[in-house]
Amino acid sequence: MTAIDPQQSVRGAPTIRTIAMPADTNPAGDIFGGWLLGQMDLAAGAAAARRAKGRCATIAIDAMQFLKPVFVGDEVTLYAELVHVGRTSMKISVEAWRRSRESEDTEQVTRGLFTFVAIDAQRRPRPIDRPEPETDA
Repeated sequence: MTAIDPQQSVRGAPTIRTIAMPADTNPAGDIFGGWLLGQMDLAAGAAAARRAKGRCATIAIDAMQFLKPVFVGDEVTLYAELVHVGRTSMKISVEAWRRSRESEDTEQVTRGLFTFVAIDAQRRPRPIDRPEPETDA
C-alpha cells in the first residue's frame, strides 16, 4: 500500500455529506468501517466520473487509514481530490470528517487513495481527455 501524507489535506468543497444511521452499525453498535469505505468510494467515483466525463470503475484502493470512529447521528463529510491522471486511469485522494450532532467541531476519521479507470459502453478502458495546454497570449 502507498503511504498517505497526513500533512496533505484534500479539503475543499465537499463531495458528499451524509448522516451515519443506526442501520450503518456493526454488531457492536459502532458505525461499520465498510459503510464508511463505501461512502469514500462513492465520493471518489463522483470525482472520477466528473473528470473522465463518463463512466468509471474502481480498480484499486491504494491506501486506506481509519483514524477515528464515527458514531450514529454524526454528520459525515467526504472530500475528494484528483491527484493524478494517466491515459485511462486516475488516482483520487479522499478524506472523511465527522461532526457530532451537538457540536460544530470536526475531526478527520479516514483517508484513502483510490484508483479508477475510465470505461466505455463495453466496460473496456478508454482514454481520458487531456486538458489543452495553457498558452501565453
